[in-house]
Amino acid sequence: MLTIGRLESADRDAWQTLFAGYNEFYGRTMPDEFFDHAWTRFQRDEEVHALGARLDDKLVGIVHFLTHASTTAPDSCYLQDLFTAPEARGRGAARALIDAVAAWAREHACGRVYWSTHESNATARRLYDQVAENRGFILYQIPL
Repeated sequence: MLTIGRLESADRDAWQTLFAGYNEFYGRTMPDEFFDHAWTRFQRDEEVHALGARLDDKLVGIVHFLTHASTTAPDSCYLQDLFTAPEARGRGAARALIDAVAAWAREHACGRVYWSTHESNATARRLYDQVAENRGFILYQIPL
């Protein structure tokens, strides 16, 4: 049975394993202090938020998100990180996490939920093309 909910203190190790897997997918290795800082912020649930997907009470997916002001619409909800354990893929966890973020965003009067992914992430893009609209924007960034 699949359930979605807030991350609890007992989820810390499983969350870190999943978040490390997410970062490894994008070629990043993060120091322990990075995980400690992120976990503390998620537990406060003020500026950044996290939810987990559980299959038979085992944490198999995570999503991190935040809101920000918009100059042209109601506040926006940015879905920053989404990751499902490889052994749980195809079982609805990622879709359920996206749906849960959208429900949270509606409850908090956001005008949209949006996210980005790498163009080569074909597996994720198959799902994203089903649940959202690709509006054709290209992401630019300046590393600081």
